[in-house]
Amino acid sequence: MADTLLFLTELLGLKVYDLKGRTIGVVKDAALVPVVDPARIDRYLIGAGNTWLTVRFDQIRSISLDGIELGDEQLTPYHSDESMLRMVRDLMDQQIIDAHGRKVVRVTDVTYEIRRINHHVALYVLEVDVGLRSVFRRLMQGVMPRGWIRRLQGPIAPNSIRWEFCNIIEPDPMRRLRLNLSPAQLEKMHPADLADIVEELPPQGREAVLTSIDSESAAEALSEIDPEIQASILESLETEKAADILEEMSPDEAADVLQELEEETSEEILDEMESDPKEEVQELLEYGEHTAGGMMNTEYVALPKEATVAEAIASLRGSSDLVDSLNAIFLIDASERLAGAVPVARLFVASDRQKLADLVTEDAVFVTAKEKEARVTGLFDKYNLLSLPVVNAQHRLIGVITADDIISVLRASR
Repeated sequence: MADTLLFLTELLGLKVYDLKGRTIGVVKDAALVPVVDPARIDRYLIGAGNTWLTVRFDQIRSISLDGIELGDEQLTPYHSDESMLRMVRDLMDQQIIDAHGRKVVRVTDVTYEIRRINHHVALYVLEVDVGLRSVFRRLMQGVMPRGWIRRLQGPIAPNSIRWEFCNIIEPDPMRRLRLNLSPAQLEKMHPADLADIVEELPPQGREAVLTSIDSESAAEALSEIDPEIQASILESLETEKAADILEEMSPDEAADVLQELEEETSEEILDEMESDPKEEVQELLEYGEHTAGGMMNTEYVALPKEATVAEAIASLRGSSDLVDSLNAIFLIDASERLAGAVPVARLFVASDRQKLADLVTEDAVFVTAKEKEARVTGLFDKYNLLSLPVVNAQHRLIGVITADDIISVLRASR
């Protein structure tokens, strides 16, 4: 272990000596002032009897495992300051997001680099430690000498995250966000990875993350989260923010989430939604939760059966937000009744002028909106379907159920 490194567990309890070598007290905590320097320890909090004293970083002459020597004895009583991020109080044992490792981890120690600057010595946060090695250090502090602990921890693989990659979850409204949460990093994550992070956080942490990112990213992540947690998250958010997130979700997913909420809360969120998505969601809420109508999505591509392949491709280009989940184009007649389905893949092996009706090879399997959930899942299994159109009593196309919807149903029933 390099002599230029020091761990928080080693710093705590170090004796502090004045210019004459007399013991003033011991280190109880250390604090950053992020607006001044995001990595340098700015203050050391020293326990001296029943009082705590504050030592500035530029008063430190030397730091080692043997103690801290001061070069200036002008000490002041400690007063709480909201601009500080205290290592023990605010960071140790707190959860952080490792945006590169895409997981939530708990801080078990902090690694500092010792740097000499002019006539004083300063500590800079280098890494936060989250592995077994740091747990071992904490367990052994006070049990054996610090030097022994360093030697014995050698065989244990280190596990740490660079300080610049850490985003501290600080949801308490009475205290400031100690370090800037990076929405950009969170928004770049795969929704499933972000959902894993959100699910592992405590309720206030979930709210802090989802309110810090854009509504589209929040909606994608929320779609991957367990329904019960979805409901609790939306209930904790401001109504306007909850409405913004639901507007970015597919209508069927938004309807499913609202069905999990108390009726009063659901109505408040619906009132805040814009008219078009609101109407679609309200239509779906009229169907039973475990029916085809309750499972279906109202976002799909339907064209007249006389349309050509070229027109279909143009329509796909205009529906870029559906491309990831779209696997079929549905055909309708002049009365908007279902007339067939064409797999999207077949468009790319047909000529531009070919009629879509010519590409239909078999009658489309469909269900009515009132069909039971068990029957719907049975059809997907029997016919190996990727999508299933839903029609009303007049045989008009009103929605589609996708394989993703079936997966969500099966997952929820486990």
